[in-house]
Amino acid sequence: MTSFPELGAPSPLPWTNSATVWRALLALAVVFVMLATTGWTAIRSHRGEPDPRSASLTAWLHGSLAGHQLPDPNGPPSALSRFFATLTGSQLSYLVDRYPLVVGNLNGAPAPLRYRANRVALGRARATEEKRAHDQRLTAYGRHEADRRMDRFTSLMRDGRQIFAFNPAGSGRVAEVFGDLPHADRVSVVVPGVDTTALTYEKTTRPYTAPAGAASALYEAERRTRPAARTAVIAWADYTSPSGLGMDAATGKLAAEGALRLRAMVRGLPNDSRVSLLCHSYGSVVCGVAARDLSARVTDIAVAGSPGMRAERAADLGTEARVWAMRDRDDWIRDIPHMEWGGLGHGADPVSPGFGSRLLSADGAVGHPGYFRPGTASLENFARIGVGAAASVQCATDNRGCAADLS
Repeated sequence: MTSFPELGAPSPLPWTNSATVWRALLALAVVFVMLATTGWTAIRSHRGEPDPRSASLTAWLHGSLAGHQLPDPNGPPSALSRFFATLTGSQLSYLVDRYPLVVGNLNGAPAPLRYRANRVALGRARATEEKRAHDQRLTAYGRHEADRRMDRFTSLMRDGRQIFAFNPAGSGRVAEVFGDLPHADRVSVVVPGVDTTALTYEKTTRPYTAPAGAASALYEAERRTRPAARTAVIAWADYTSPSGLGMDAATGKLAAEGALRLRAMVRGLPNDSRVSLLCHSYGSVVCGVAARDLSARVTDIAVAGSPGMRAERAADLGTEARVWAMRDRDDWIRDIPHMEWGGLGHGADPVSPGFGSRLLSADGAVGHPGYFRPGTASLENFARIGVGAAASVQCATDNRGCAADLS
């Protein structure tokens, strides 16, 4: 176990001999060189304009409905679900119109109501960006960025899209559902890595390298794998991810914050659906930190292109869920130092023999961003895990029995 509070007390570092010390120092030097050459200037401040959702939350906390105080937005999802079940159609519409950035992000609110609220919130955010795009007081770059955000929000508002979470503050956060979430028996959650923002949430070229395209490709693969299954996929870009390969990407602070949000989202999912977390790159750090206190409904955690899960062994994650890992042979992540020292780095390599993951094939992925590309073994493996057909996955060549006990 690494020295990270989300995973508990650290275990002693293995300073057993001088060779170990020198290897660790060399690896640490490599990390610092990587950060100095590729990441220090990419670190962004996560401070900025006031969060519109925070303002909406403040209004909610001072608001009332039919003479009664509104419930605690951080309360148990079950309590929030019971609250919404008592409301009339006009009361629901009032809350959606008055507090869209609260209702659209409440774990426990009915999914269709969240979709409605986020459509309202997106429309208002789009109107704000449209004004900014024509504001001559802004620089040309500022107007250009406002125009890009306006286009993104317009895209997210297209008919048929089911936006499960939305916050326009800062670089923006989004989550989207593919499929019928309220009636799903199996739910897959795609957790992306660095540089995930509202603007990068979807891409026109190579769409599967962005959260929206990855989740869409996974949903289609799941439907092919088990057509009769009632499945849903969530593209969960609802945490603040690191910007570039800076210090944020080399530490676990943002992963810890994301893990809290991930746990809360999973607890608030409807019904008793079984959940699989499919985590890419820095998203696997988020999943590793979240693992210990995840809902028992999470049956599988599968990571691809992982820099580490803030643990030395799968057993240290403290979860009953099955832990799977894969890495394409051409993925550059294999060359980073898989270690943790003083909070820097993310621990052991999840595909190393000693970690204890079930190793999956990633044939066809071609590099770090390709794991959700249609036609790859990696996507098919994710789909089989997602629909509950883990016994039929394609194992890595050096771990052919990865699912032997599931047959």
